[in-house]
Amino acid sequence: MEKVLASGRIYSFEKFESMRQRSIGRLLWRLKRHVHLHIAPLLEKRGYTDIKMSSISLLVNIEEEGITSSELAKKLEVTKQAMSKAVKELEETGYVYSCPSEKDARASIIFLDDRGKEFLLDLNEEMQGMQARFEKAVSAKKYNQMVDTMCDLLAVLDAEE
Repeated sequence: MEKVLASGRIYSFEKFESMRQRSIGRLLWRLKRHVHLHIAPLLEKRGYTDIKMSSISLLVNIEEEGITSSELAKKLEVTKQAMSKAVKELEETGYVYSCPSEKDARASIIFLDDRGKEFLLDLNEEMQGMQARFEKAVSAKKYNQMVDTMCDLLAVLDAEE
């Protein structure tokens, strides 16, 4: 049903419902939700009952030479306080450890502990299973085209920032 607004513009619920179904933000959110709903129980079966799904983005951004909490916060676009809390939780559960920075006495460098590395190996195995499920649903060709397109788009958007 369409409605003429005071501005003279026409609003249509049907039109916006159609647009909503193809909204990139909504599609990405729903896909992420499906991945989390599928992966979380599999990781719990592997014994990872003490980690939040939101911690995954933190763990996958820790580089071999380590990274500071401030650098992680900037990469993940969260506050330094939120990052400090997340890092502390991961240290307490053995996924990461930190050492004082040689360059900056105020900073610590965060590294993956063996448990964090094991977690990422197990996560990768489960994600490969999820990828196989996606490829079965839409074909490997379509899945890989989607991923390639997303990578290309992000490369352009990142370069524009």
